[in-house]
Amino acid sequence: MNEILLSREVIVYLLSETILFMLLILASIATFGLLRKWNFTNFTTEQFTLENRSYLVMTIIFMVMVLKVILLPYFVYTIDNLSSLIPGAMCAAGVVKANAYGNPLLLLKIIILFLSGLWLSINSMDLKERDYPYIKVKSWLFIFIFSLLSVEFVLDILYFTHIETTNPVSCCSVIFGQIGGGNGLPFGLDISKLIILFYLMFALVVLSVLSDFVVMSLVSTLFFGIISYYAVVYFFGTYIYELPTHQCPFCMLQHHYYYVGYLLWGLLLLGLFFTINNAVMQYFFKESSENIKRISLVLLSLFVLLCSAYVGIYYLKNGVLL
Repeated sequence: MNEILLSREVIVYLLSETILFMLLILASIATFGLLRKWNFTNFTTEQFTLENRSYLVMTIIFMVMVLKVILLPYFVYTIDNLSSLIPGAMCAAGVVKANAYGNPLLLLKIIILFLSGLWLSINSMDLKERDYPYIKVKSWLFIFIFSLLSVEFVLDILYFTHIETTNPVSCCSVIFGQIGGGNGLPFGLDISKLIILFYLMFALVVLSVLSDFVVMSLVSTLFFGIISYYAVVYFFGTYIYELPTHQCPFCMLQHHYYYVGYLLWGLLLLGLFFTINNAVMQYFFKESSENIKRISLVLLSLFVLLCSAYVGIYYLKNGVLL
């Protein structure tokens, strides 16, 4: 455990998380005060003070949430680097599963990422109005996000302090690959049906977004995200590795594969976020942005093209598919 906590990446990560969490504690205390006393119709000194304070608090929250978004890939980079310290781990896959806290922590970080992005959108919309109509909505959303961030901070500490460097862990070949046995695909799918469904769901996302079918775009985007994960791990990833038995979402983050995993998963997560965010804003706040829709479709299209390119390039080089 000492080796883990003395790792430079872990020290930087935990120190950054601690500083940001302390700022969030101060922001949450101030936010509770705003919720209790805020009344924009009151022309009093107290209300004027609250308005100035709210701008400062929201600026702090904005800064912290942007930094939290940046820290997610750094967290993945950190645990990937720890694989050299843990017997049996080839990449971040084994490190994540080194204890019971890894998977819940990673999932929680992704959920917080999407909620933080939603808060940033509501905050941007609120600041455009003179009377701050969404101050309470975004304040309550921040309080909810802060509760999740508190859980995340505890899980961060528990996770890194419970990684053992003496106990071997399963490598990605066992966790995801054929060595692990069984079919890891959902809904009883095989590879052929998975890939067909991947492209069909992408087409449905594009059509529903362009047609402004809000509920359909939200549902299809969520489903496309799930299908994309399995498609990358069990099909497209094998062309990145150029090995049919190598099925892993993390090894592509390493320098052997030119860190393409950061680009691949980044395009997917950002594309999913912008699509879901636009659907939520349109459904609940009647706010829709053509620019956001275009950005989301461009990001998802680049993700699909990048996945497909690896298959196409491999076929052109070798004349066969894996």
